[in-house]
Amino acid sequence: MFLKLLKGPLGNRLLLEMGAAARESRPAGEIRGPDLLIKKTLTTFRRSVVDIDVNGFLIDLDGVLYVGKEPIPGVRELLERLDQAGYEYRFVSNSTRRRRRAVAERLQNLGYSIPESFIFTPPLAAVEFMRRHKKESCFLVTTGNVHQDFTDAGIKVAEEDVDYVVVGDAGPDFTFQRLNQALRLIMEGSQILALEMDRYWMEPEGLVLSTGPFVAALEYATGKKATLMGKPSAEFFQMGLRDLGLPAEEVAMVGDDINTDVGGAQDLGMKGILVKTGKYREEVARASAVSPDLVLDSLAHLGKLL
Repeated sequence: MFLKLLKGPLGNRLLLEMGAAARESRPAGEIRGPDLLIKKTLTTFRRSVVDIDVNGFLIDLDGVLYVGKEPIPGVRELLERLDQAGYEYRFVSNSTRRRRRAVAERLQNLGYSIPESFIFTPPLAAVEFMRRHKKESCFLVTTGNVHQDFTDAGIKVAEEDVDYVVVGDAGPDFTFQRLNQALRLIMEGSQILALEMDRYWMEPEGLVLSTGPFVAALEYATGKKATLMGKPSAEFFQMGLRDLGLPAEEVAMVGDDINTDVGGAQDLGMKGILVKTGKYREEVARASAVSPDLVLDSLAHLGKLL
């Protein structure tokens, strides 16, 4: 098995050509390479070429560019190579503890030079959603300075009589009192906006509960369904695609969550690249019905294919 890289008018075309052994009749399993793992069925094994043609990338942040306070080795250099090669890229993150400006400042402190305008987070999607529906007030179950994305946009953040209860990753601020106030507001008529629905994410000391379990608790208690703002919402991915100026079929999404990142992107017509950093778990990837187009040890390894 070997990799061949072609260039064309629509960007670089990656061709994975499998040797005779890969075309032999054998049970479904895994095709392995130094930086690549693709799970396919026997039918796909008998194909000689897996074709990926993209001009741009949507890239996750947490677990892909960094874990905790540590940047992932080689990723900064990879982004520089993307710039040199003329690829467009934007960042779509389910981060909801920091406002967009603070996310950009954090990346700067980690050694990344990424414009704030390249970063898309669920609070921005929530603000756009509220404006589109002509709603002006919300109760926030969040932490950090993410509330500033709402107040800067003219959204009233209040404790009573609100249009929406907005739930993000509140971390230690997921208190009984806060959740119970959210419950009462929802029962009184407020709708639920889930900034994201991830089950967990990775910190240096280990996995941490994310927003999804708490949104599920409010849904169960109130009998109402939340509207999702972040990944894998198609509308959220489309924010990044619009800014790229590229159709979905010319873009690959890179992330550490096989369902939220890869599956969500593929549902929209993008390619999905899974990286084995951050919260990646082999057992989760094996159990998922999602089949990534590529699996890399880290985003840095994408450079070997450029």
